Amino acid sequence: MKFIFYVIGILTFTLGISFTIQSDLGTSPFDALLVGLSQTVGLTVGSWEILIAFMLIGCNSLLKRQKPEILGVLTALIVGIGIDMWLFLMHHFITPELWYSKSICFAIGLVVVAAGTAIYLHTNIAPIPVDRLTLIIQEITRTNLFFSRTLVYLVFLLMALLFNGPIGVGTVVTVCLGGLLLNFFMPITGKALDGILTDSRSRQNIDKKHSL
Repeated sequence: MKFIFYVIGILTFTLGISFTIQSDLGTSPFDALLVGLSQTVGLTVGSWEILIAFMLIGCNSLLKRQKPEILGVLTALIVGIGIDMWLFLMHHFITPELWYSKSICFAIGLVVVAAGTAIYLHTNIAPIPVDRLTLIIQEITRTNLFFSRTLVYLVFLLMALLFNGPIGVGTVVTVCLGGLLLNFFMPITGKALDGILTDSRSRQNIDKKHSL
């Protein structure tokens, strides 16, 4: 059951990313870097997600002074495939042209990204390397997710500028609100998932007793 929510969270998260990219108002700094690399160097956005994930896994390993988190590769693979899949589908169905439709598209994406991230992070199976970096910085600085997320965003913002990523008003909004929204959704999704997972375990125990 936990793995199912893990996959649902990632697919929700990547759907949100695709909405922000399609809005053409600017994406999160990390996604802007991926799009910028895709446009200037080649390969798909999802492919760059996977490649950068390998680098971040090594970086996280050094910061935590422990072995690389290999499961992070699995998450990165699912995220990369998810982004490319949603972008392929949206390219044919969602192409906002007016400013208000772009704003709605971006707003949906921003909220969906935060909700999806909170869902899959709560399963504690294997965070995306960039989210693991956020959690590591939170632990090192002894602050909250808002601060650590914003700090990570600012670093990737500078990198995205170097590769001419889609930086815009949406990027500024993401930097200001991305961490705040994640901080908002974490306790909500955590409470909901804990309740569902607890009920699931209780049913499994009841079924085992009946089978005996």
